Amino acid sequence: MAERPVMSWINLGEVYCVLRRAVGADQAAEVVRDLRRRVEVELPDEVRVLEAAAIKADHRLAYADAFALATAMAHGARLYTGDPELVDGPEDWPIEDLRPV
Repeated sequence: MAERPVMSWINLGEVYCVLRRAVGADQAAEVVRDLRRRVEVELPDEVRVLEAAAIKADHRLAYADAFALATAMAHGARLYTGDPELVDGPEDWPIEDLRPV
């Protein structure tokens, strides 16, 4: 059986925030509940916070994006995104570009 995907609580909070603004609190909470059933949500510890901070310090990207990248790298996983700040980053970042071709 494959490992469940993992994401940071920082990024799940960002999902909630964007959806709450777009479709309201109830639907945003429903999406969060659904994601929690499908994805392991990781509370960042001191090490992850400093990893994300180092990424943010060295590159032009949002702090939440740095958490997504730090979490993926810590788990030896790919980060699936269409965010240009991440997709256009260094080639050694484990990014899977989801933008349409």
